[in-house]
Amino acid sequence: KSVSQLDERMLKTAGAATIAGATAYGVYKYTQQSKEVPKIIISGGPGSGKGTQCEKLVEKYGIKHISTGDALRHHVKTGTSLGKEAKAYMERGDLVPDELVIGICKAEMETNEAKRSGWLLDGMPRTKKQCEALEQMQLIPNLFLLLDVPDEVMMERACGRRQDPVTRKIYHIKYKPPPTDEIAQRLIIRSDDTVEKMTNRIKQYHKNIAAVSGSYQDKMITVDGNRAPSEVFPDVCKAIDASMTK
Repeated sequence: KSVSQLDERMLKTAGAATIAGATAYGVYKYTQQSKEVPKIIISGGPGSGKGTQCEKLVEKYGIKHISTGDALRHHVKTGTSLGKEAKAYMERGDLVPDELVIGICKAEMETNEAKRSGWLLDGMPRTKKQCEALEQMQLIPNLFLLLDVPDEVMMERACGRRQDPVTRKIYHIKYKPPPTDEIAQRLIIRSDDTVEKMTNRIKQYHKNIAAVSGSYQDKMITVDGNRAPSEVFPDVCKAIDASMTK
């Protein structure tokens, strides 16, 4: 009898532990599923340090980085229906229409990876029309992150950039010089990194940001990008973490 009572007590204890464990797991699953994932639009002029911050954000948050240019090239290369349509415009030397660019970004933002880990949109929206299209498709960010850098600093950063044609790695003659003379001798200036091109790109950037900022005024956080990347990054993370707890 004492043995059976002991067995009964053990069974009750085990049962209670199982129920408690299941309850805890259920709570964990619920909180994980209900937790907001990052949905970020990052904006900044040429030479504002967007690329560096995007790399760091992908590493820290595991977020899906969606660059409109990269996404477009990926769909063309892999031969998707959107890519084939875009290729026809590109081969004619025409601009790819807004609708197609948005469609390609939408496809990237609705992948399992983006739904699970969140997305970081880089390169659009650049027009009011693109903002409205994203809203209609329910692709709404919880943060519009603006890296603010003075025009003259962006000009210095971009015009000092050099690229290694072998590794495709980017260096800077002042801030990030190449490690060896061999690499230094083969560096090239990218066509976009000239004073003439940068003047036009900066002008276009200001035009674009004026057009889209009104659409995300309540979600915009401006971060001072006129600092070393390691100093900018903590403020970028603070903005992201705050946007996910609202």
